Amino acid sequence: MSTRIKICGLRTEQDVAAAVACGADDIGMVFFSKSPRHLELDQAAQLSLVVPLGVQKVGLVVDMDDQALDELLARVPLDMLQLHGSESPERVTEIRDRSGLPVMKAIGVENADDLAQLDAYMAVCEQVLVDAKAPNDSDLPGGNGHAFDWDLLKDVRWTVPWMLAGGLRPSNVADAIARTGAPMVDVSSGVERAPGDKDADAIRDFCAAVRAL
Repeated sequence: MSTRIKICGLRTEQDVAAAVACGADDIGMVFFSKSPRHLELDQAAQLSLVVPLGVQKVGLVVDMDDQALDELLARVPLDMLQLHGSESPERVTEIRDRSGLPVMKAIGVENADDLAQLDAYMAVCEQVLVDAKAPNDSDLPGGNGHAFDWDLLKDVRWTVPWMLAGGLRPSNVADAIARTGAPMVDVSSGVERAPGDKDADAIRDFCAAVRAL
């Protein structure tokens, strides 16, 4: 079974075209004003129109309240929500019920102790994203270009599908998959020229490295 690929933080039609041409399964749109990849709702609504059927549109949100969530879902046709804040399992359940969409919860990992919280989230969402924990001085919960010790995930067996993120790029994604057995991978900063500026060649090389496995 081939590894599923998500390219996150897409901002232009050219970004989407590059990801789709390389066989990406999911494209991620960021709704977090502090991020250089943030999209306004009008931008995202237009961008969603060029995403072909069969490619999943994932909306990344960070501790979004109900009013903002309702507005987002009313204006942008998403297939999944990615919760990348400090949402509790109870809040994950509320968002899942309110939106009617499958939910992926991102968990920041620095050491083995951080993995313990995954069980509680796996009980309330369809998928988890195992990401590097953000540095203390970062305003961004993800997309910082940092990796964690992938050997922490060696031989893991979890009850829901999981996706690996954090510091992935074309040169190391094959090694990351080999060391973790990740069934899905997510990249953002690792395929950029600068924060928020995607590089079509890097997207192509990333996807090629995954598909070559």
